Amino acid sequence: MTIKAAIFDLDGTIAAFNLDYKTVRAEARGYLMKMGVPASVISAKETIFDMLKKTELVMVKNGKPAAMEEIRKEVMQIAEKHELEAASLTSLLPGAVETLKTLRKKGLKIAVCTINGENATKKILERFRIAEFFDALISRNKVTKVKPDPEHCVAALEALGVTADETVVVGDSIEDMQAAKEIKAIGVGLTTGMSTQKQLVAQGANYVITSITDLPILIESLNKAPNTAA
Repeated sequence: MTIKAAIFDLDGTIAAFNLDYKTVRAEARGYLMKMGVPASVISAKETIFDMLKKTELVMVKNGKPAAMEEIRKEVMQIAEKHELEAASLTSLLPGAVETLKTLRKKGLKIAVCTINGENATKKILERFRIAEFFDALISRNKVTKVKPDPEHCVAALEALGVTADETVVVGDSIEDMQAAKEIKAIGVGLTTGMSTQKQLVAQGANYVITSITDLPILIESLNKAPNTAA
């Protein structure tokens, strides 16, 4: 095994997790209810993507499938509004820049794979002058299905021109680890964001680190492993 690429989540992995998801979900739910989705069908505790899946079923049942394009667009605009605000206030997690520099020096290809929108993601990367470290940016705008659906990370693999067994998927959420497991990449969970070590492992993490600065050491050990075994 030789690790040639790293696919990173953004919030909670590279940048501090500061998006007010409760407000985003509540606002999106309120809009969907105005569009005719019963309050009993959608919950403010679920993601906007899950809400949209349920909304589509309702629209099809009501004979209004064509309405979904505009509905989806409006919900994404609600999310983007809050994401752009958060992008102006967030900070990078300790060691993020140093880690990206190290991986670059080692010749790894690097991608961001995030459920955030393109504009907010670019704003964060450009604000902290780290865009140059990434060979690909796969936001939710680039795919029809986001993590944990494998489509999201597969798009990153294709953009980087690598295979799953040559790649580590690094993230702080169970969705990141589920996606890594689905595409058969190496899942590296970070306990700097949404999930605990136990949750990350339960959802497929092959390794769990407490700081992003541990990643280059882990990759180096993985790349040396075959020689050690020989």
